[in-house]
Order: sequence, then C-alpha cells, then structure tokens
Amino acid sequence: VRIGVVGKYVELQDAYKSVYEAVIHGGVANDCGVEITRIEAEDIEENGAAETLEGCSGILVPGGFGERGTEGKILAARFARENNIPYLGLCLGMQIATIEFARNVAGWKDANSTEFTHDTKHPVVGLITEWINAEGKIELRDAASDLGGTMRLGGQVCHLAAGSKAREAYGADEIVERHRHRFEVNNQFIDELEAAGLVISGKSVDQSLVEVVELADHPWYVACQFHPEFTSTPRDGHPLFSGFVNAALEHKTARTRAHAAPQE
Repeated sequence: VRIGVVGKYVELQDAYKSVYEAVIHGGVANDCGVEITRIEAEDIEENGAAETLEGCSGILVPGGFGERGTEGKILAARFARENNIPYLGLCLGMQIATIEFARNVAGWKDANSTEFTHDTKHPVVGLITEWINAEGKIELRDAASDLGGTMRLGGQVCHLAAGSKAREAYGADEIVERHRHRFEVNNQFIDELEAAGLVISGKSVDQSLVEVVELADHPWYVACQFHPEFTSTPRDGHPLFSGFVNAALEHKTARTRAHAAPQE
C-alpha cells in the first residue's frame, strides 16, 4: 500500500524518520507491505494535488514549523478529504486539516494560523495568549512576545469522544501522548466548525484544548495535535498508524476492484 508523506524536509534522510518507522509498523500490524512516497509540499503548490498525489492510498502530513509549503499541505488535506483518501495529520498536520476545513467547508476563505499570518478574520489556529483579551474578543498579538512560554511539552492526558474513530482505534476513553508545539486550535471557532461538520474527537483532560479532529462521513480522516509516532514500536505499532494503514489498504483494495470490474 502506498502512503504519501507530505512535508517540506523530505529531501533530508532523517527529517521524518520516526514517522516513516511508525507507518512501517502500521503495515506490520496489518500484515501488508508499505511503500512510503516522500512528497515535497511545494511540488503540490506547483503541480497540483491530483498529479502529485496520484497513486497514494493514504496521505500523511507530519509536524513542522514555518510557512514554507503550508499551502501545499492544505491542498493535500483537501485532496484527501474530497476524494475519500485516508488522511492522518500529526501536530501541524492537524492544524492544516483544521485550516483546510475552515476554508473549504465552513466557507472562511481567509482562515489561517497566526503562525503564518495575522492578516485574517478567522485565525482558527493560534497561541492561547492570542485568543482573548479582557473584553473576551479575539486579539492578534505579536507571537514573538510569547516565544518559549507557550510550548506544550511531554506526555499529557487526552479524553476521547465515544463513538469516534480515535476512540475505536485506541480502545480506551483516556490516553497519554507526547506533545511538542506552541499553537492550538482556537476555541473561539469550535462551535461553528462543529456545526459545519468537523468532529472534535479528543480534548485535553480539562476539556479546554482540542487534541483530535476527524470527519464522520469519511473512511479515515483523523488528525491529532500530539506525536503518536514517538510511542510506536515494531512489535505493537500504534493504534492511529495501524488504523490509518488499514484504511489505506481498504482504499487500495476498493480501487483495484473498481478498476477490474467490467465496463458497461
């Protein structure tokens, strides 16, 4: 099964090594071989998602920082969502999925993260310190003033929603996963995003921060704020990677059968 990993450091051999290994572990869990295709996000911006991602049975956007390649990653997330291709987003990959959904489903064409721009009326991702001011209104401050102090690090408890794909994959109501990030989904937009169909399937133990998002009407579209690749092992794999590869395998099988069916 072919998995496309969309990033901006794919030319560097070890940049996403833990992600690649976790995908392979997911293949072991499903007793199938995995072919990882490293895809430069800027190539998608230049050539389009359909051409660049052709043949992928699963699309993964890993973590990262910085604006370069962001629009290519957003195009990849949209391609996966619109074509029912299994998608797994990790850290920035979850923020990318949220931005894409906000733009193309909720209809906020300027939606973005304040990591990339403050020129937006819909900062659906930002620093917690940017969300509200004393009057409870959205306030876009200079993020440089918050460097370091807003980083979420280490293992943290996440509560999973009943009936969600994430809950089914883990087989548990609460999990502990490792974090390393500064930006979060902006709580001021959650109600409207949920009304548009985004499922918030994981939250911090105090219910204050979004940890997992997914789509109910998609074979597998799951994205998490944490880094599950750090706890994957060859013997046990990781529930999210195993579920993702299983969905990709099912997608490939269905596509193969469709192409083999007699044409009327």
